[in-house]
Amino acid sequence: MAATGFCLRHSISNLPPNNISLNCSRNGGLRRRPGGWKNPRGAVVVRCCTAAVEEKNRTVTLKNGNDSLDICRILNGMWQTSGGWGRIDRNDAVQAMLNHADAGLTTFDMADHYGPAEDLYGIFINKVRRERPPEYLETVRGLTKWVPPPVKMTGSFVKQNIDVSRKRMDVASLDMLQFHWWDYSNPGYLDALKHLTDLKEAGKIKTVALTNFDTERLQIILENDIPIVSNQVQHSIVDMRPQQKMAELCQLSGVKLITYGTVMGGLLSEKFLDTNLMIPFAGPQLNTPSLQKYKRMVDAWGGWSLFQELLQTLKAVANKHGVSISTVAVKYILDQPAVAGSMVGVRLGLSEHIKDSNDVFSLVLDEEDVDRIQDVTRKGRDLQKVIGDCGDEYRR
Repeated sequence: MAATGFCLRHSISNLPPNNISLNCSRNGGLRRRPGGWKNPRGAVVVRCCTAAVEEKNRTVTLKNGNDSLDICRILNGMWQTSGGWGRIDRNDAVQAMLNHADAGLTTFDMADHYGPAEDLYGIFINKVRRERPPEYLETVRGLTKWVPPPVKMTGSFVKQNIDVSRKRMDVASLDMLQFHWWDYSNPGYLDALKHLTDLKEAGKIKTVALTNFDTERLQIILENDIPIVSNQVQHSIVDMRPQQKMAELCQLSGVKLITYGTVMGGLLSEKFLDTNLMIPFAGPQLNTPSLQKYKRMVDAWGGWSLFQELLQTLKAVANKHGVSISTVAVKYILDQPAVAGSMVGVRLGLSEHIKDSNDVFSLVLDEEDVDRIQDVTRKGRDLQKVIGDCGDEYRR
């Protein structure tokens, strides 16, 4: 719950470490009928065979005051629909979304500028309404973002833009609206957030959240009594900036972190283990916007040789538990203070990582695993000193 009536600035230094409760549901995930979900013709789509341990902590409640939203802790990131990852076929994409939801991965993250993402969600949610039972529909979540130009934030302008997303997603109320602002020198972000809060009170938005805001601005927003439930930030084993100032404020205020870049566009995977990018055509290509983006993070952190040492360590941990490198990478971040959920990008209809994502829920990293990982990460640079706080990479 966001603090009100006092200044957060004077309280952060007294906060005990790791003081957070995620309010996770032990019975989260999909509520299935005996034998699995059935389509209109009666054929079984997915059987309920997931072990209880895999269901534990599958969902988390984001909450501020009377506002709350249950989400799956692994979110399906839809940036990949915006172009640059391969041609997306509409029908294949919608079927892939249904496959993810059937597998218990029921939360989708998108934005107004992610190409057809909101439109695809609208088609998908109507398919769910037609072909799945009402209790299934209740588990599906569509989180979107609004990234406006820094113009004057009037109530009518904000409402007009939110109505566009509602129409595209074909929902009466957005499950979550995550707000981004480019220029902190323009205080219009407070006006926009107050208008978004009004729209929430009017029933057009269920929860208001942020994306790529830094700690200082998050604190200002909370001190203005704006009911923020989460802040979406870049966070991976390589980029641990959110575990500095940001996580400390989140633990004090109750705001949760949703993380993206957690598998670094696929760099944190077996595909890039034991590769040398300096040799032309000898290894996998950095042929997507996300791979190119996170390779720059690797360079800033410590370079490819140190990254290979990290991958080798993660592979040893993964082999120990019978999972993939990416599964270990996601679980490590989900275990960090203040982290409610982590994004895994989905190339809908082109590739999928459903098994790796679901493996996260049954994986338990022990003290030895964490120590081995941290022995490597300590060798890297502190990206807080190199880049700045959360979101500063977009404002440099």
